[in-house]
Amino acid sequence: MKTPFKNIQYHLRLNRWVVLSVISTSGLVSILSLVMVFQMHRDVLDHAFVVNGQGEVIPLTWAEQQENREVEALAHLEQFHHWFYGVDAGSYRRNTERALWLGNASVAEVYQQKKADGFYNRLLQYSLVQKVVRVDAKLDMGQGACRFQCRILIEVHRGSVTDTYELLTSGQLMEVERQFPNNPHGLLITDFFENTLRKMENHETTEE
Repeated sequence: MKTPFKNIQYHLRLNRWVVLSVISTSGLVSILSLVMVFQMHRDVLDHAFVVNGQGEVIPLTWAEQQENREVEALAHLEQFHHWFYGVDAGSYRRNTERALWLGNASVAEVYQQKKADGFYNRLLQYSLVQKVVRVDAKLDMGQGACRFQCRILIEVHRGSVTDTYELLTSGQLMEVERQFPNNPHGLLITDFFENTLRKMENHETTEE
């Protein structure tokens, strides 16, 4: 003979098994979701995609991205040094403004120091033309910020007289958001410093 008490026990046991089943299923689904998210994260790190001129999606491996980043870093440094040091009476304001977009306050401090020393006044007074002939950059692509050292050959033209100088600079590159057209590479020069500047002798060549 069935009693109400036995009926309640049956339903309680049934409810307990249902709850345990739901909890077990939820736990299994959560574990599978975490595994899938982790796998997707690894796939994203290993592959990136770009769209070419024809609208086709092309995969890029992470290693290729790093190689491209090194190429961009070298291009960023070369462009900066050409703008910052390749100046004349008619272009120094425009070129300096462009160069300041590629660096942080450390670059602005070097600019202000040059201005205080009268460099730009002499540029205007004597109609000097300063031309960057060559930029040789060395990168240290470590885990943190990318350190660089650059050797720049500069020609200073004073009428028919041309002097050649060797300038050594150093600093770091930090990744920032790309800004077109001001900072297309998405890199910022920090801790910028002019290490040495020397006038090259006539027997020295720019091919060293």
